[in-house]
Amino acid sequence: MYMNFWYPMCTAEELKDDAPLRSELLGLRFVVFRDESGQPRVLSDTCVHRGGSLSKGKVEDGCVACPYHGWRFAGDGKCSLVPSFEEGTKPPARAKVDSYPVEERYGIVFAFLGDLPEEERPPLYTIEEYEDPAWRSSEIMILNVDCYYERSMENGIDPVHNEFVHPVQGSPQPIPGTVEFPEQTWGSGVQGKYTELAEKRTASDGMASDPTVLNAATWHHGPNTLITWITFSETNSLHQYFFEAPLSGGKTKIYFINMRSFALGPESDEYVKEANLRVTSEDIVILENLYPVRTPDTRSKEILVPGDKAIVRYRDFLDEWTARGWKLDTRAMQDREGDIAYAIPCPARRDSGNWVVDPVPLQTARNKAAGVTSAA
Repeated sequence: MYMNFWYPMCTAEELKDDAPLRSELLGLRFVVFRDESGQPRVLSDTCVHRGGSLSKGKVEDGCVACPYHGWRFAGDGKCSLVPSFEEGTKPPARAKVDSYPVEERYGIVFAFLGDLPEEERPPLYTIEEYEDPAWRSSEIMILNVDCYYERSMENGIDPVHNEFVHPVQGSPQPIPGTVEFPEQTWGSGVQGKYTELAEKRTASDGMASDPTVLNAATWHHGPNTLITWITFSETNSLHQYFFEAPLSGGKTKIYFINMRSFALGPESDEYVKEANLRVTSEDIVILENLYPVRTPDTRSKEILVPGDKAIVRYRDFLDEWTARGWKLDTRAMQDREGDIAYAIPCPARRDSGNWVVDPVPLQTARNKAAGVTSAA
């Protein structure tokens, strides 16, 4: 799991104006709340007084108040009030918790969990067509999956599994000679042409009309955002966006947004939703039964073949981010679980010291078997 990327914390609908919310990601706890102006805020969920859970407290005067002794923390993470102090006494300078940059988009509250300055941060993925009237968005679908998020991401960029995991859709192998592996700054993927579906889709059922060939592209943005575009015809396309929240080594929460350029009326929403969930459920059955649960640390523990090229490139990016010092050492965290409160370091740690909560331990090297990339 990696710091210095954007992660979905909750839906906007879940976050009430008058109550904090706990969000658990990367094996850590966070508190999400709205300040006096209604803006969402995300802090580490540990009161530096005596370990109270801020997410179990209250929102008072735009701050989150610890339920244990009432210490209040503003959106910037600084303690604004210690009720037991005499009036006019300022809280200690060390009375602060990590506060993270936040963006509210697509009905989701995202937080940048890392310490990079704004100009160096990987961007939150932009859904360009989200406000376009020529497209319709489904409601946010939440998938709670008992699998490691890297396994889910790799499944999405795997063009070979469709024929076997989704037989009802008649998904074939890509047409030979059409497959490409495009690169972007923060990710890579696979695109190609596929022969027409075994089950013909018709205009009457709200889907695309009998394509002879469809174009499909899927790629990752950062370690946890997956995008799939399927073009049935010039006027019929599906764009799917999966913002994945790694909860722990074996659990992932996925925020799924589906966009379509056809059947724009609300009467088609439920049909399209059910069709997407039907396909997704087929993936989940596979993912929840993979063993080992986690992606192996070394590539020599799997036999990777040319069809796995997109997966190899994804792992190359992970290696690159590990080399930058962004990978959490989750095993070290588990060894001290219950003994030490950890936090993802926030941008403010670059400008000030004297923090109470320890930064998460980081892994600076990834075991990579030499020569494997050439096989794919």
